[in-house]
This record gives sequence, C-alpha cells and structure tokens, in this order.
Amino acid sequence: MITAPKNFTQFTQFPFLIGDQMSSQPDSTESVPLPTPESAQINVAAGEPPSSTSSAASSDENINPSLSSDPSQNRPQIPISWPSGGVLTLDWVKNLMSTFDWSSRDLRPSEFPTVLPVEVFDALVLTASKILHKEPNCVPIEPDKDGEVGSSVVVVGDVHGQLHDVLFLLKDSGLPSENRFFVFNGDYVDRGAWGLETFLLLLAWKVFMPQRVFLLRGNHESKYCTSVYGFEKEVLAKYGDSYKGKHVYRKCLGCFEGLPLASIIAGLVYTAHGGVFRNIPATPSKRAKGKKNRKVILSTEPVPLSLGSLEELSKARRTVLNPPWEGPNLIPGDVLWSDPSMKPGLSPNKERGIGLLWGPDCTEDFLKKFSLKLIIRSHEGPDAREKRPGLGGMDEGYTIDHVVPSGKLITVFSAPDYPQFQATEARYKNKGAYIVLKSPNFDTPIFHSFEAITPRPKVNPYYDFEDVIDSDEELDLTMMVESS
Repeated sequence: MITAPKNFTQFTQFPFLIGDQMSSQPDSTESVPLPTPESAQINVAAGEPPSSTSSAASSDENINPSLSSDPSQNRPQIPISWPSGGVLTLDWVKNLMSTFDWSSRDLRPSEFPTVLPVEVFDALVLTASKILHKEPNCVPIEPDKDGEVGSSVVVVGDVHGQLHDVLFLLKDSGLPSENRFFVFNGDYVDRGAWGLETFLLLLAWKVFMPQRVFLLRGNHESKYCTSVYGFEKEVLAKYGDSYKGKHVYRKCLGCFEGLPLASIIAGLVYTAHGGVFRNIPATPSKRAKGKKNRKVILSTEPVPLSLGSLEELSKARRTVLNPPWEGPNLIPGDVLWSDPSMKPGLSPNKERGIGLLWGPDCTEDFLKKFSLKLIIRSHEGPDAREKRPGLGGMDEGYTIDHVVPSGKLITVFSAPDYPQFQATEARYKNKGAYIVLKSPNFDTPIFHSFEAITPRPKVNPYYDFEDVIDSDEELDLTMMVESS
C-alpha cells in the first residue's frame, strides 16, 4: 500500500476530492468552486503548461509522456480495496474519482489492475448489476416523493469514455445528493480512451445512491458496438487479453444487459437514449387445412407503423447483448437507436439500419398520449448532426428539435470536443451540456454548456478511428448477428 504525500493535491485536476477536504465534504454536496475548463490548461503531472492541445499519441504506448521521473511520489493509496461489509461511502466514491483521474494521467493502461484489482471490479459490478436488473424497463423517478424540498434532476447525455469531462460535469453540477438526482442517458463507453473508468465510476455512484442515480442504456452498451468502437480492446489493454481481460469484458456486457431503457421524471419528462418506440401488434396467423397438419402460418403482410404504449415498453426484453433489428423484440432497438426528423410520420431508420425516424407530429402524439411535457434524448453528436438537414447542430451540446403544443423534444450530448480521436485535422470543438430540471414541476429545462477539459492525457485510440464512420450510420447487421 502506497500513501499519497501531503502535496498530492497539486497532481490532480480536482483537488477537492482528496485529502482532508474529502472527508469533510458535507453530505449535501454543495457545488464546490472548480477550475474551469479554460483555466485548467496545465500539465497536472509535471506542473507545466502544455506545448499544444492533446491528441492521440503516435506509436508510443498509451501513457502520458509528461510523467514525473518518480511516479511513486505522486501516487494515491493503491490498490483500491472493496469496503468491509460491501457498503460504499461518499469518501470511497470520491477517492475512486480522484484515483481514476490520477491513474489516467500517470499510469500505463496495463497498470490499471494495480489500481483496481479484478476482485474489486467483480464486487462493484456484481453489486451494481443486482440493483440494475431489478429495475423496470422504464424507471419512474419521483424527486419530491420523500418530501424533499427544492429537489433537482440532472440529465446527462452521451459521455463516451471522456472521463475528465465527466469529472468536471459532476463537480460543475454538484455531486449526487439526497435532493440532487441524476439520470444518465447512456453511451458511457467507446471512442474515448477511458470508457472503463467512466462506466465503473458511474456504477459506484449507482451502488452508493441507488435511489438518486439512474443509469440508462445507450446503443453503445452492446456487444456489437463495443467490439467495433474500442471498448473491448480498451478492457483487454487494461486487464490483459487472457482470462482476466475477457472476464472483465464479459462482466461489463452482462451489466449492460441490466441497464433500464428509459425513465419518466415526475410523471412529466420521458428520457431515453434514442427516443420513441413502435407498437408491436399481435402477429395475425392462420392454421393450415387438415386435422393432421396444425402448423401455424405467420402472416407476411406489412403492418403500418404506430407509436407503442408504456405497457409494451415495460414488457420488452432488454436482456440482449445486441438489440434486435428484426423479429418481435424491436422495442429495445427503437429506444436505443431511433432519431427525430423534421419530416412528419413514423418510418424505419434506413440510415442506421435499426430503429425509427419520427417527426414532430409523433412527438406531439407521444407527449399527449402519456400526459408528458418533455422528451429528453441523446444519441447524436456533432458528427451525426452535420448530416441531418433541418435539425440543429450540436455546437452547444444540446438542441431543441421539436416544439409542439404539448411540449418539446430535446437532444442533449455531454461529450465536449467529440470525438476524442478524429481523422480530420479540423475538429468539431463542440461544447458538452447537461440539463437541470427543478421542482416543483421539473418540466422547464435549464441548459448548462461546458468546454472540454484540456489538455487530455495523450493516449492511443483503441479502435481504427480513421476507417470507422463516426456517426454510426453504417451499421453492419451481419457483424451484429455474429457478435450475438
């Protein structure tokens, strides 16, 4: 066990998480003044200003090149151990945050097991999975149910393994607390280099505050996406490509299957990663003639698309490695992969090969049908939006896509300067955003945009970002079948 020296705080981007301040942080978790992304332009490992903005490293190993000559002098107390009795505390979760921040800057990926041993990983994922699998497909969130006054709900979009931006978001919004709820809309992993740390950190918050932190599934929490966009290789780089690494990856996939699909906040706000979903009609059938031949012949006649019900959503089978794009269990794929359109009506999402496209009229029908005021979804970053005529760009991290008599449809995207690895020299330089909903009605969104934390530690990508299209628009259905 190596204990951090007294001056350890100078080596972390978020010093309030560690040391004496960590143990004295009040449970109410008031917002603490933080370095803004613009002011955090120092090399936290060496204490020197960067020469240029971080980008993917060349052929070197995934390691921050500015490591101090003796990294042991900067280390927090590692390895992290599972608490006695398995009960997490606020200090334990904060320590996890600061330790992951440090290790992402000062350790090679292959050294990650010295920070979080497989045994601790297993305990965390097992505990979180048990909680998640017990939750319904659509989680009801009632912030004022327990008599809390002045409650708020923070809704977060895609974060895609951008750990340092997630840490900033949590500090900027205020950490989860008794009167501050969080709903994360999925896509915790892939593309960014710290998907594992990001996902495990959010699982820790879920275990610590299961009735205040809600994690929904994104389309990237699947076997197909993680095998294409980097998360699988990230896990194997950190835990090894033998038994331990494969074990960790399988456990993550199992946890993904338990993530709920949607939530409804205060009975007025529907949140999901992609959006709305279709009605699954009972398949008409007829029996072949003859007493001996009783085989059922399914009708192949096309059925017009229509919006589904919350009851149908509640009965969908979400425990699948990859949401199906065909067959009777289409609702998970709709919820995770669908996109809004300015064209009226409901139609197959042919660009993605899975899910739906829905117009403003469908947004109105959905809100009115279920007495809702808002739909908050995610799923589209700046790369996807530049190919969507009629819809706003993602420069500020959010867009208001439909304004209809019953309410609004909003897209929120919480990964700034996305994607982390980009094939073109010109970057999108988008801001990330999160939404705050406040009592008593929780139906008036307050938008908070923020810049990316820079410089990012230099790392190699875990996927071939130059050849993989960034907007998910070329879904390889054949590969999805094989990965299932």
